[in-house]
Amino acid sequence: MAHFDSAWFGYAALLLLLATGFAVRIDHVRIGIALAALLALPMALFGRGPAGVVLLLALLALINLGLGLRGWIRDTRIAFSPEEQQLRQLHFGGLGPVEARRLIDQGHWISARRGEVLIRENEAVPSLFYLAEGEAAIQRDGADVGLLSDGALIGEATVLDGANATGTVTLATRARLWFVPAEALRSYLAANPGIAAALHEGFARALRGKLASANTRLADRTPL
Repeated sequence: MAHFDSAWFGYAALLLLLATGFAVRIDHVRIGIALAALLALPMALFGRGPAGVVLLLALLALINLGLGLRGWIRDTRIAFSPEEQQLRQLHFGGLGPVEARRLIDQGHWISARRGEVLIRENEAVPSLFYLAEGEAAIQRDGADVGLLSDGALIGEATVLDGANATGTVTLATRARLWFVPAEALRSYLAANPGIAAALHEGFARALRGKLASANTRLADRTPL
């Protein structure tokens, strides 16, 4: 039987560590480090490495597995209401339960009446809004240009950079909303850059969805 080179375990461990570097959630990083340490153990053992290296790898694996398990237990204890769970699934899917819970807690849930203006054209967006129930009309230069419905994010295009809105958004029906003030959101994300990266992904998906919806409306119009 051909001699097996234990160095392959080391190569696999290095590749796993490289992949772990792209992880956003800390629990995924811990799992990646633990698995990489476990992969490197056979190389240290079969290669007759120093006992200190073997012990260090074993401790690294055990500590990170323990922290990962503690994080998993903590996550299972976090509860979301049905509307919070929908918000998380639609727009905060890249966040773990703890991060999603903390982000949602930065905002507020309200019931609003038809006709209330959420965002005004050529003014800074005051808050990031999530339209859980209801409809909102978008106007630009006084003309109707779109309609948002259940599940839409409102203000995500400019809420983080403070730029002026390109349209006015008014509730077309009674609505249920979650919102977080722009300044509070920017401050929170500045202190939590890992959450910011995942939130940007959610914003990008929301914008792509709006663009696809706008293209569909244009395609459905009767040619002049």
